[in-house]
Amino acid sequence: MSKPVNSYTLLFFMGFPVLLAATLLLAFAGDARSEADDPAHILTITVGADRDYPPYEFVDKNGQPVGYNVDLTRAIAEVMGMRVQFVSGGWSEMRNALLDGTVDVLQGISYSDERTRTLAFSPPHTIVNHAIFARRETPPVSSFEELRGKEVIVFKDGIMHDTLRNLGFNRELHMTDTPAGVMRLLASGEHDYAVVAMLPGMYLIRELKLNNLVPVARSVSTKRYCYAVKKGDEELLARINEGLAILKQTGEYRAIYDKWLGVLEPPRFPWERTVRYGMMVLVVLVIGLAGTVIWSRTLQRKVAQRTEELAMEVAERRRALEELRRHQDQLIQADKMASLGILVSGVAHEINNPTGLILLNTPVICDAYTDAEGILEEHYREHGEFMLGGIPYSRMRDKLPQMLDDMHEGAKRIKRIVEDLKDFARRSDDLASEPVDINTVVGLAVRLVEVTIRKATDHFTVSYGEALPPVRGQAQRIEQVVVNLILNACQSLSDPDQGITLETGYAAETRSVWVRVSDEGVGIAPEHLVHLTAPFFTTKRESGGTGLGLSVSAGIVKEHGGELHFDSQPRGGTTVLLVLPAVTYERNP
Repeated sequence: MSKPVNSYTLLFFMGFPVLLAATLLLAFAGDARSEADDPAHILTITVGADRDYPPYEFVDKNGQPVGYNVDLTRAIAEVMGMRVQFVSGGWSEMRNALLDGTVDVLQGISYSDERTRTLAFSPPHTIVNHAIFARRETPPVSSFEELRGKEVIVFKDGIMHDTLRNLGFNRELHMTDTPAGVMRLLASGEHDYAVVAMLPGMYLIRELKLNNLVPVARSVSTKRYCYAVKKGDEELLARINEGLAILKQTGEYRAIYDKWLGVLEPPRFPWERTVRYGMMVLVVLVIGLAGTVIWSRTLQRKVAQRTEELAMEVAERRRALEELRRHQDQLIQADKMASLGILVSGVAHEINNPTGLILLNTPVICDAYTDAEGILEEHYREHGEFMLGGIPYSRMRDKLPQMLDDMHEGAKRIKRIVEDLKDFARRSDDLASEPVDINTVVGLAVRLVEVTIRKATDHFTVSYGEALPPVRGQAQRIEQVVVNLILNACQSLSDPDQGITLETGYAAETRSVWVRVSDEGVGIAPEHLVHLTAPFFTTKRESGGTGLGLSVSAGIVKEHGGELHFDSQPRGGTTVLLVLPAVTYERNP
């Protein structure tokens, strides 16, 4: 909608036509609304539901259909303006009802290529993990192949029935009509194992108090759980897909999922909460720094405006004006660095102390676990499965070393982020006036990140220019820039077959030494090129980027009187050119 024009003349001449158009629109809208509210125009669909597949769908004590699928279907019907009727029965009965047209849609069915011959599926609204259950005294298994020769219970016409039958299981299979029948039969001592979905299995163990049953393999098969209509009914399927997409955007889908399925999922580990809170602290820190930078730039704009006004004054005040400009620039930089310095130094100290403890203690914990692993393994062999930290030991022994490694890597990443922030806040006005050989600096940088280069690409080439004049500055600071450019090139590669080329040379016409880093990676979008050196801008936020690497590098290059140039196309690779003024010596006559 365009912004109203504040003119009484225009309102006078245009008001009557606008009023007439609005009246006609309201009349048409009223007719459309009346038609939509007419019950005869509301689509009614018949939904088939399994009467005994908790917590997805089942019939409660009052004979009413309830569960995750039922709530989801009702929400879709409401948002799409449809009326829904539920028909509950056995699973085989409902599948046949869909095929013969008695029901219009099944609200919960696992996808398989075999079933697509007669059915059309929606995108999955959840993922169902299937598990192998056994009595506590039964030897554990870990895969379908280990079930061969054993007596296995499944419920008839379920996805696991189809799966095992396609794998060649026949005489080993014993069928019931419902998952509850499967679990009761296994608990009574009949047969060896049962294969059902993980959540229904755990739900039935809890509700039916089948304490002698346990899952021995928690995820032997993962299936997409969808809506399905008879092949050819694409209009109804499109309505369901649209409603499901709307629920996911509004957050109602997550509420329904958490109500029925979230309570049955295992609780998250405490370290996830620690990482989440740590990220919250970092976000607050980044926001604070961004606010400081924005405030500083606003102040700079005001100073520049005032400077332009002073420039128009009489010539006698020019000397005073230049003096004032110099003092103002110093004040801006001092104020910016003071704000950043106070914030960064305080936070860096507070973060580095606990981070140091984590980095110090994590290897000790790893060593302690390694020493205790033999004892735990012996206990496991002698006494069978036991709980360690609320999780079966058979799972924990594989996850715990990875968790400790993740903690150690996370602590090192926090330390690197703090160092980047300190580099961003630091200003080095007094550069060392020593000559620097750019080829030596580049060689040191390559050796420093050699491991990262080998992991990223099989094609890395370096070409050093001959007889390059030196540049003046700090070798370590220039090396930091080259390291950042190489690391960025490595991170842009998606395949080890893609290459990186590093070159040095001398441009006699500009009396400058240059370093060029070219990669064959994913490239950079044109709209991002102008923001590459802006503080906190990054296209790698999901992989841990802070947006400070190129910002710090650009500051270092500027301190040395040089320039950074970027040339890139999406999926066409990136070339970065670092240019530094060369030291020239005048010959004595």
